[in-house]
Order: sequence, then C-alpha cells, then structure tokens
Amino acid sequence: MTKPVPAQAATLFEDQQGVIARYQTMPGGLDRLTIRNRMQDGRWQRVQRGVYANFSGKPARLTELWAALLRAGPEATLSHQTAAERHGLISEPDPDKPSPAIHITVPADRHPARLRNIPGIVIHRSHALNLTRHPAMSPSCTRVEDTVLDLIQAAATFDEAYDWICRAIGRRRTTAMRIRAAMDQRKKMRWRKDLELALGDGALSLLEYRYVRYVERPHGLPTAERQARVRQRTGNRYLDNLYEDYRVCVELDGTAAHPADEQWRDKRRDNWNLVHGNILTLRFGFLDLTEPLRCATAQDVATRLTLSGWPGLPHPCPRPACPLGVLHDHG
Repeated sequence: MTKPVPAQAATLFEDQQGVIARYQTMPGGLDRLTIRNRMQDGRWQRVQRGVYANFSGKPARLTELWAALLRAGPEATLSHQTAAERHGLISEPDPDKPSPAIHITVPADRHPARLRNIPGIVIHRSHALNLTRHPAMSPSCTRVEDTVLDLIQAAATFDEAYDWICRAIGRRRTTAMRIRAAMDQRKKMRWRKDLELALGDGALSLLEYRYVRYVERPHGLPTAERQARVRQRTGNRYLDNLYEDYRVCVELDGTAAHPADEQWRDKRRDNWNLVHGNILTLRFGFLDLTEPLRCATAQDVATRLTLSGWPGLPHPCPRPACPLGVLHDHG
C-alpha cells in the first residue's frame, strides 16, 4: 500500500507549484523512502538537485521558478530578468522553447559551493536583500522598483537602462517617485544623475540646462525665451523654449513615460499653439539631449528655424562627428 503524503508536505506541494526541497521533507513529515519509491515508480521526478516534483512530465514555468528557488536555499529571491518576467516587464517564455536562465539573488554572506555553476540558474548576491524583496509575492521576488534598478546596474548602455524605466512606468507597474525612492536607498548607482533627470526630479531646470548647454549654445542657435507665457482657452500655458520671432517652440519631456491622458494633453496643447498661435512645436525627449543624439536635435531645430525665416547659420559643436559640421563645410 502506498503511504499517503503527510498533510504538512501536501500543503508545501500545493503552495510551491508541486515541488518540495529535501530540507523541507523532514519538517513536512515526508521520509526519504516515500520519495524514493514514488520516483522509482515514475509518479514523482527530480527537477533540481535536492528538489522533487509530485508529478511526471514537463514542469510549468512557475514550477521551474519554485524549484530553482528551493535549489538555491532559504532567502533566495527571484531577481533581474526573472523578476521582470514576474512583474510583467517582459513576456513569459514560450513553453515550446528552451526556458531562459533563471536569475536569483541570495544574501551576500552566502557562498556555498552548491550554488556554483548550476545549469540554467544565474546567482547574484546582495547585502540588502531584506529591503529589496517584495513583502508578499510568492514565489519570493524583488520589488518592481528594485528589479528595475538591478537591471539598470547590469545594463550595457544607458539606452538599455532607460528602456527598463520606460517599461516599468509605461506599463503602470510603478511610478517615477517609487523608483527614485528605491534609488535613494542605494549608495552606489550607475548613471545616477541621468537617472534622476529621467525620473523627473527637477527635470524642468535640468533639461533646460542640457538643452541650452549641449544643443542651443554650442551649435550657434538663437537664444529662446524660457518658460514663455502664452494665453490659451484653459488659462496660461508656459512653453519651455519659444523662438518667438520664428514662431517655433521646443518642448522638453523629462520623465520616462507619461500616462496616456497627459500625452493627449500635450498633443492638444501643441495643436492649439499651431492653430491659434501659429506656433510650430518640436517635442524632444530625454534621450534626444544625450550625447549620441544632441547634435541631431540641434540639426532638427536649426532646419526648422531656417525654414521659418531665421537668417543665421548654425555651426558645429566641438564633437568631431557633429552633423552640423558636414552641413557647414558644404555651405
């Protein structure tokens, strides 16, 4: 007669998507003989070293995640790309394709040999895991804000890092304020000043500073009026950079992502400026003011100003690859 699974172990199986770790079997009242017998008759299987499933066949993705966590031991937490998957920042993997690597963070003081070179699992270590772990998610996972910051730390470029912020805020998984609060808890953070700008902390003044210093002034563009007031039906509206003589406005969007209603509000304002004020609006985002794109932004503004009657001539900035240098050289 098959020995029944004790109630405590059965609860663990139910809570952990059908898997249990060897270190949980004794507290759960499950003896090794029962495990061995059920594996021998094909009803159970080993899915990780020391982790067993109470079914046969291919495990579901969530079962794989549970098994990986149990393999990594107590306090292990899903993080990085795997946490992003759980938070809906990236799509779940195709079940018909090989599963992507599972990213797990463990406390920094844990260096057991059994965590080295585990197939399909990438181990990270953290001194602040108790602060970054989500208080309620199951299986254990880092909070969405800390997931974003972990991915930023691992990003190859700032564009890649910025994309994670856009996903998290644009998909309404968190807010710029929450990401900023989580960032303030970290002593070290790559691209901290740029991230603060992307998250909208003082974005108005910082964006204007970058626009003036890296776009307008070094390329010989005319000086715009900052925060120029115009009257609209709904009240006064302040334009970021107004070239009044040429009826051109440059608006700067500092935050990573705007809710849909704010995007439409900006478009309505742009339309009102054009229809009622004959002001053409050029709208640039945060990345347009970064080093790879700022010269192209200046080129766009210079072209529009020239078409609107500006008699001046832009000039290249000190960067050798400045496209305005090509235009200038060819007259």
